[in-house]
Amino acid sequence: MTAEPVNLNEALASFSDIYGPRIVGRVDDYDVRIARTRGDYVWHVHEHTDEFFLVLDGQFDVVLREAGGERTVSLRQVTCSSCRRTPSTSRPRPAGRS
Repeated sequence: MTAEPVNLNEALASFSDIYGPRIVGRVDDYDVRIARTRGDYVWHVHEHTDEFFLVLDGQFDVVLREAGGERTVSLRQVTCSSCRRTPSTSRPRPAGRS
């Protein structure tokens, strides 16, 4: 995987499959995946990893089965469209810009 910035909108535009995730990077032992969504997906579990959701456009609902029943978490789009992995061997100095 490259350490160059990844434009998530460009990566997403490169395919049209629904719920067919593509790997765009890695962080430690975790894949960073992007996917197009529409409608409900199947109930599933990831026993050895967490999931992270970042919404690029529109709204995405995550229905969670928990001890007290089901609850829905609604996520809305963010304004960022690029990301970059910073390897543990580097010494970053972040600097925010307006």
